[in-house]
Amino acid sequence: MNRAAYFLLLTLGLGACSKASSSETATAAEETKTTKKFSLSDQTLKELAFDSVRLEPVRSEQSFSGQVTTNGDKTAKVFPLVGGVVEKLNVELGDHVTKGQVLAVVRSGEIADVQNQNSTAGTDVAIAQKNLSVAEDQFKAGLAAERDVVLAREELRKAQSNLGKTNKQLGIYGVSKDGRYTIKAPISGFITEKNVTQNMQYNDSNVDSFFTIADLDQVWVLANVFEADIANVKLGYEADITTLSYPDKHFHGVVDKVFNVLDPDSKALKVRIRLTNPGYLLKPEMYAQVHILNTEKQKELAVPANSVVFDKDQHFVLVYKSRTEVDTRSVKVLKTVGDVSYVSGNLKAGDVIVTKNQLLVYDELND
Repeated sequence: MNRAAYFLLLTLGLGACSKASSSETATAAEETKTTKKFSLSDQTLKELAFDSVRLEPVRSEQSFSGQVTTNGDKTAKVFPLVGGVVEKLNVELGDHVTKGQVLAVVRSGEIADVQNQNSTAGTDVAIAQKNLSVAEDQFKAGLAAERDVVLAREELRKAQSNLGKTNKQLGIYGVSKDGRYTIKAPISGFITEKNVTQNMQYNDSNVDSFFTIADLDQVWVLANVFEADIANVKLGYEADITTLSYPDKHFHGVVDKVFNVLDPDSKALKVRIRLTNPGYLLKPEMYAQVHILNTEKQKELAVPANSVVFDKDQHFVLVYKSRTEVDTRSVKVLKTVGDVSYVSGNLKAGDVIVTKNQLLVYDELND
């Protein structure tokens, strides 16, 4: 074999070996890639939460400023019925009281007058009864006319009427045996207003309500709706309410009254939302942000707003099929109202999506 033929065979052999080596390397890489299969660990699954895609009517949302107020149907003002001096004060602003609890004790000259009248009326009744008895005896003995008996009975009736009147007055005033006037709570609730102090002297002309008591188990939120939005707020609409004190907490209620009179100064219409108040978190006079929701006829796919991932100028949701199969689906967010996003894309109602810690799965899928 000559030298030229030898080098030709050597070159062809090396090329074949190189090609075989490259092929083997690619095959090995492919095998490694096939071996590395996606799967969610047990710990990761525990940290995830899931929800379903739903086809829902689209809601619109409008925001208004508002204020927490007491429930007017469960609020009572407490006025003193007589003038006098506040001898004892048992409660302070903000205290919780129960129906019938003594709020204050008053020493009153007016009460003393009524007691004297009551005592006199009792004496008059006793005298009238005695006079009637004597008149009846004399009439039986023929010593008095029937007219005298009739007059004696009328005097007794008048005396009994006066006694009954003073007894009712003392009963209304809640007078104790020692003649003190006690002011009691007409309902259970919190003292939201207090206009009385220990040893305060007052009379009918200079006294306002001593206390305002409100049951705060249920409160009202009054929202200010301006003229341009009046047509968009109606009875029965859902309302989502947040406060400065609890920015991450949402209170839910419905519009239960739309007032028909505009405020002359602000030109706003008052709208009332009735709310339950667990834990008494909502306090009267708190500022509130009111979001009123209106459901439209059009329906769209709805997902929890916190399930949407934003990356590379796109929105995605993660569709869960099994621990080894999670799809990244690109969606278009049409509208977000509260905690719901309306989307379009490669989704259908009933698809299960990841709603918590979905970024962990998204990063693993897209590494």
